[in-house]
Amino acid sequence: MLDVIKDFPGVRALDGVSISAIKGEVLGLVGENGAGKSTLMKILSGVYPAGTFSGRITVRGSPVSFGDVTDAKRSGIRIIHQELNLIPELSVAENIFLNEEPRIGPWIKIRDLNRMARDVLKTLSLEIDPDEKIVNLPIGKRQMVEIAKAVRGDVGILILDEPTSALSEEEVERLFELIHSLKKKGITCIYISHRLKEILRICDRITILKDGKVVRTSRTKELTHDRIVSLMVGRPINEYFPKEHFSPGETVLEVSGLSLRDPRNPDRYLLRDVSFEARGGEILAIAGLMGSGRTELLMSIFGAFGRLVHGKMRMLGRDVVAKEPGDVIKMGISLVPEDRRKYGLNILMDIKDNITMPSLNGFSRLSFISLLRQELFARGMVERLQIKAPSLAETAGNLSGGNQQKVVVGKWLSIKPRVLMLDEPTKGIDVGAKYEIYKIMNDLTREGIAIMMVSSEMEEVLGMADRIMVMHRGSVAGELKRRDATEEKIIALSTGK
Repeated sequence: MLDVIKDFPGVRALDGVSISAIKGEVLGLVGENGAGKSTLMKILSGVYPAGTFSGRITVRGSPVSFGDVTDAKRSGIRIIHQELNLIPELSVAENIFLNEEPRIGPWIKIRDLNRMARDVLKTLSLEIDPDEKIVNLPIGKRQMVEIAKAVRGDVGILILDEPTSALSEEEVERLFELIHSLKKKGITCIYISHRLKEILRICDRITILKDGKVVRTSRTKELTHDRIVSLMVGRPINEYFPKEHFSPGETVLEVSGLSLRDPRNPDRYLLRDVSFEARGGEILAIAGLMGSGRTELLMSIFGAFGRLVHGKMRMLGRDVVAKEPGDVIKMGISLVPEDRRKYGLNILMDIKDNITMPSLNGFSRLSFISLLRQELFARGMVERLQIKAPSLAETAGNLSGGNQQKVVVGKWLSIKPRVLMLDEPTKGIDVGAKYEIYKIMNDLTREGIAIMMVSSEMEEVLGMADRIMVMHRGSVAGELKRRDATEEKIIALSTGK
């Protein structure tokens, strides 16, 4: 890709970007949110067609011009987006060959379809039943199905956008094995990730973008974690986790004997007899493997499972009856969910409306909203959280991941919570935005807010927590104070050892 320039209204997203990828290599593409990575890859994959940007693209030495995604696929280019594009209620085979099923008239030849899918899965050494519905597969296997769907046929370039954001460590290892096998087949992979340890491990070369320009392209062995961070953000970050310590205040939330029945199978428990306390001015991290019940715990406290939850909760000495989220919001409990686009934002609404959504009563009188008061409040929150956007009228779906996360945090700060629950607060955001989220967490604990944080990143847990509660198979396996916590102790507890 040579001298690529792409403009959006009021902003130049790409400013003369040139990158190259060699056959059979893994090229890492890194940069802060908004640096231009996704825009560049959408051009390469035909999402943004020729005529909407300037510059040249050559594939295998020949100039190409893509009018749409189908044109790019004909040139052997496939992209796997961060949000997987599978249809949950269809089978693995139906997803792999969607719109290309073998048919007799209008009827799909299921036996032939499953055989074809089995052959594709076999070439990738994937042990997945082609007849199984996607909805029944864990997220790791869904990712593998997405890759199988992408690499069948004549594929030369595979773009992977944040492919491990929802994978366990074991699933990450399986993905890396698959990428190595694709390299041996001569397939070029372009790997986008904010997890720099993965970039340094899996990539042959790394291209770093900042503000729509290429800062540097180097062989991986010539770069270090700290050097990449410095080039990405344009400044050295001397401390990745700027944790401040405060004396914990009073117990804000008490949870006793909390259990959750599985909504799909009432005879099974997703949580069993969970008890703990959250104190003001303290960060309580909840660690554990995927499937240990961490997210289910936060959702249960938030009232998302209603009467399926049993146990007692007390907020500042008052009983909490969590039949629905509205009940606990009134008590001062808020939740920043793991999937911010699906559960945390209305991506079609603007920043102002997203931030003020839970607190509209505070801006209304006699059922009429004061638009001036609403705008002044939203503007103050944007300044406080340093949300980067052209204006308050910017649609939330157009913001970078880090800025979307700040909008979700700002939304809940509008109700002045006493307990703020954060589920994977830095998932899918760059190292600079992570640093800003950590500083916001410090500010909130300084104000006496109790923070509960679920995180799959061990460094984040050890770097930001005051106490660490480790979960295993829906129960509390143990609790560690910050000074006593090590990665080995957390892993031992999370695996039931």
